Amino acid sequence: MALRAEGGVVELRQLRYFAEIAEHGSLSRAAQVLYVAQSALSHQLAQLERELGTRLFHRVPRGVVLTEAGHVFRAHATAILRQADEAKASLQGSLGRPCGKVNFGLPPSICNALAVPLLQAVQQRLPGVALELTEAASGDLSAQLKSGLVNLAILFTEGSVSEFLSHPLLDERFFLIAKRSTENEHFGTSVSFEDVLKLPLFLASAKQGVRQIVEQAARKHGLRPPNVVTDINSVNIMRSTLLVGLGYTVLPPMAFKQELDSGALHSWEIYAPVLTRRLTVCASKDALMTPATLAVFELATVVARDLAGSDRWPETQAVSTPV
Repeated sequence: MALRAEGGVVELRQLRYFAEIAEHGSLSRAAQVLYVAQSALSHQLAQLERELGTRLFHRVPRGVVLTEAGHVFRAHATAILRQADEAKASLQGSLGRPCGKVNFGLPPSICNALAVPLLQAVQQRLPGVALELTEAASGDLSAQLKSGLVNLAILFTEGSVSEFLSHPLLDERFFLIAKRSTENEHFGTSVSFEDVLKLPLFLASAKQGVRQIVEQAARKHGLRPPNVVTDINSVNIMRSTLLVGLGYTVLPPMAFKQELDSGALHSWEIYAPVLTRRLTVCASKDALMTPATLAVFELATVVARDLAGSDRWPETQAVSTPV
């Protein structure tokens, strides 16, 4: 298979070679993985760069790094290779059970709840499917879904899922979460949303679903904007920040289940209003829906709804009817 480029023809093989070099940052390591001679790999890379009319890598002492053009081309190459693999898997799936790779994107705040159960379910019920899990913020997953870097993703309705094929899974409640201190010992078991907004908060950036939920609720009820100390888009960094007592966050408790269970962190219910988000499994309307992708799409719905409201995913409720 080949693609027409301005300077000539780009072969699918060259895209695979380029992707492996970019992944490993080394021609020698990529050659080992691909089982080809390094000289042949170097020749194909040089030919690809000539056909594209630009350098894709900078040579450095310990290997290679992508140029700016290389970063742009990598996104397109990855999408093309995925589509080629999906086409092959679709043909194989039409002849029997679903098979092939499916890349599933999960926001960090739900990985504790869904990642392992989904992986186990795929291994047990879809043995021909290779599930690849990608963790990224919801806003980033939306972009990856559009570009074809992931086949499926869990997104939040607040971030707009109308442009995707989607199916609602469950509603998840938000809590105030922080380390116990003399400053919050008077809170009791719950805190009003108005009081939450006054606290020093660590929230995701404005393009992410959690921040949008908080800010939209504040505007709707005529309240002040949240007192955001710092934008933090990493659950791991958020965890470290909370554990040293620097402030508070607003998230579902499952994001910090281990710390909450151990008592290292504490959660308070938020009222007036109660904050929730709707989790939705999404696929691109433009990408090929292979039998494997469709099977994982349906299985994710079953797994999430089975977990909803249980000890394995508390403070959630399955959506009874699609929206």
